[in-house]
Amino acid sequence: MEKVRIDKWLWSIRIFKSRTLATDACKGGKVKIGGDSVKPSYLVARGETVVCRKDGFNFEYKVIDLIEKRVGAPIAVTCYEDITPESEKNKYQAWFENNQQQSAEARERGSGRPTKKERRDIEKYKL
Repeated sequence: MEKVRIDKWLWSIRIFKSRTLATDACKGGKVKIGGDSVKPSYLVARGETVVCRKDGFNFEYKVIDLIEKRVGAPIAVTCYEDITPESEKNKYQAWFENNQQQSAEARERGSGRPTKKERRDIEKYKL
């Protein structure tokens, strides 16, 4: 196997949770090779550099091995080299840590679901 579809490769190395998400990213112009956006059917080869925009961050990967089937994380890591710049990794790490600290909304135990009025007040507060 000398070449693999880019959407299959991104899904199989666990960059995206589903192949549909990988395909949509390609269609949306979020996956680039050599500075050009690629279609989901683009055939990627070993040694190419893939730039993938995900959650507002640009991740760069060098293709080491080609796989079509989704594999476990320890095997997937051996199929690419993460060459994302340190500045981008630091931005992503800060964003990730900030999201982990925010707690989910909670109500007092036993108070039940919000009434219609309470729900409207909550929505006003959020906006």
